[in-house]
Amino acid sequence: MSRKASAAVLAAGTALLLAGCTSTAQPPAAESGGGPITVAAGDTSCEVSAVEAPAGNISFSVKNTGTKVTEFYLYGTGDRIMGEVENIGPGLSRDLIVEVPDGGSYTTACKPGMVGEGIRAPFTVTGSAQRSTDDNAKLAEAVSGYTRYISSQTDALVQTSQGFVDAVKSGNVDAAKAQFPLARTYYERIEPVAESFGDIDPKVDGREDDERDPGVSWTGFHRLEKDLWVSGLQPDSAQVADQLMTDLKDLQSRIPTLDLTPPQLANGAKELLDEVATGKITGEEDRYSHTDLWDFKANVEGSQAAVAALRPVIDEKDPNLGPTLDQRFAAVESLLEGYRTPDGGFVLYTQLTEADTKKMTDAVDALAEPISQVAGVVTS
Repeated sequence: MSRKASAAVLAAGTALLLAGCTSTAQPPAAESGGGPITVAAGDTSCEVSAVEAPAGNISFSVKNTGTKVTEFYLYGTGDRIMGEVENIGPGLSRDLIVEVPDGGSYTTACKPGMVGEGIRAPFTVTGSAQRSTDDNAKLAEAVSGYTRYISSQTDALVQTSQGFVDAVKSGNVDAAKAQFPLARTYYERIEPVAESFGDIDPKVDGREDDERDPGVSWTGFHRLEKDLWVSGLQPDSAQVADQLMTDLKDLQSRIPTLDLTPPQLANGAKELLDEVATGKITGEEDRYSHTDLWDFKANVEGSQAAVAALRPVIDEKDPNLGPTLDQRFAAVESLLEGYRTPDGGFVLYTQLTEADTKKMTDAVDALAEPISQVAGVVTS
């Protein structure tokens, strides 16, 4: 998303490390049998090989032909994200499978540098298709179970964030600092869903140097993070805190409208690892508090929840993939546990060495490889 602008340069190095698990696999063909739609994403262009596709599973193969880390999106009405791939380094390719059962007008977009509205073009989906959950009970239960997880995490997010906001408004800086990483844990677990609504994430999780429309103020967690750790509480900190609660309750109100698809669960699991690669391992996410490892842990937990929901389908279609995922998730969790503090939190990012971040990169790299296979497996 555009809020990752400042991570683009740092992400390039991590993207190269992830290249081995994302750049060579061929995506499954769309249901029409026509094969993947190719996308050449340059610094000033976004060349999509087709402007329409039949409803159903639509596959894109995105290659970054430019010099900047890029992203690719398929948007629905109101910029609702139907599917996305992020952190595509120069020369690398990433695959995206999106289930689009309803015909209509959509939009493709490449975002060189991972900023702005992107280079957009209209895209038409023709006809209609049966949802994969309509005739597959395991897929239906996967989506239902994950939706329940998202709902519970959002409720906890609102409740925990209220404590954070109350501490900010009362001027209790120590209490607010203690609540900050706790509240963010729930948001980071469900971030792909929050991002899918388009307008929520920039207000809740935007960074100081993100691109914004003229007259739009910087709000959300990171604005308050800077107030608490760097500049001190400001005259409008209480107002920013109230706005954060308004935005989080807005997110909460939208959860019942979710109409997720199995590929969205699989893509979301991978997107959360991209979040780790672009923001947490680099220390960019929580640049003022340095509580990045809390977010790292939450992203991994959110990814694991999406995979767990899909696990019955994964085990049915590829019995070898599930155990590999278990092993790789366990390795990441074991690594993170080594950075726990006596109070149950994590060491600050500033306490990590280059060797520490290298171990984290290697562990995420190893996990990303089997995660990248999940979408193809569940749609096969």
